[in-house]
Amino acid sequence: MAERILVDLLGFTGTRGGTETYARELLPRLPSRMPGIEFVALTNRVGADAVRSFFPGEVRTIRWVGAGRAAWAAGEIAAVHRAARAVDASLVWSTANFGPVTRRRRRVTTVHDVIYHEVSGDAVDGAIRRITSRLMTATARTSDAVITVSHAAKAAIVHHLGLPDELIHVVHNGSSDPKNPVDPWASLAGVLDRTSRPVLLSTGNRMPHKNFDGLLRALAAVAPGDRPLAVLPGGRGQDPLAHTVAELGLERDVILPGWVSSEQLESLYRVSALYICPSTTEGFGLPIVDALRRGCPVLANDTAVLREVGGDVARYADATDPAVFGAAIRSALAEQSDDATARDRVQWGSRFTWDVAADQTAEVLLAATEASR
Repeated sequence: MAERILVDLLGFTGTRGGTETYARELLPRLPSRMPGIEFVALTNRVGADAVRSFFPGEVRTIRWVGAGRAAWAAGEIAAVHRAARAVDASLVWSTANFGPVTRRRRRVTTVHDVIYHEVSGDAVDGAIRRITSRLMTATARTSDAVITVSHAAKAAIVHHLGLPDELIHVVHNGSSDPKNPVDPWASLAGVLDRTSRPVLLSTGNRMPHKNFDGLLRALAAVAPGDRPLAVLPGGRGQDPLAHTVAELGLERDVILPGWVSSEQLESLYRVSALYICPSTTEGFGLPIVDALRRGCPVLANDTAVLREVGGDVARYADATDPAVFGAAIRSALAEQSDDATARDRVQWGSRFTWDVAADQTAEVLLAATEASR
């Protein structure tokens, strides 16, 4: 009888960004690297259909768990060990920071970042973050192995969660293969009109650590005649950045298109003169790699993790200082990029692939499975 790994996808909704990209990209690649292992997914009622679209095995749904974080946390505590026992799993792998908080069965947890430990938020948000950080800590400390996505994230996990260094395995994320839109401007109809102004692109959710407020203030520090046209895709619904854009008088300089399709995002990379990542903290910084693989110049906040991801081919400046970051934007846009520099960016970005990530993840999971025998 094949050994089974229960993959904890209780938090998967199709809307949670990088942690879900991680699961979608890695899981279909693992069976060929782990012969003799069967995978069983545990998911919630909202994400079940999305999980079935990519998962290489049986999908079990906990119907009473929906999209909310409270139900997700309750499911981790009450449902995961029970499901592992029901399918006789040798190992439980929680892919998105959270998992069970007790030792009943051998477990591996992927901790993408410790942002909830590093960013306090306001009074209400801060209380939620404190609870979340405690759950994350308990999950990690009761795991037999932890996977994380950068050396900078590993250092933060050791510091904030108190885990021993040898328990943590660094497996860099991969990035999506570039596609070549036939006509990028045509695919951007309704998002961005063809323009002679340099286009600046920055993507991400509107959580405080993404520092879009800092980026907007840096743009406001650039003289109006020198400002690029910034495109900041986000989520669905009213964009919380709209108020700051109006406050700073940037309505003619910033486009907030909301959610864009994968084809439109690909086209935005192609027409942009510069990709910007102003985040104050990240676990990895996947959009930087995506931009570099497409030859797009990158300017990032000067942090250890973003330097790890962007290497020597990206530019860095302090994104918490609007004047400094605004000057860096002007300098980056003024720099002439030759073919050799573009090739260097592509070569660096191409080092990060999901196939390599799958190879290294399989090694960790197999070692944990063997140790459970």
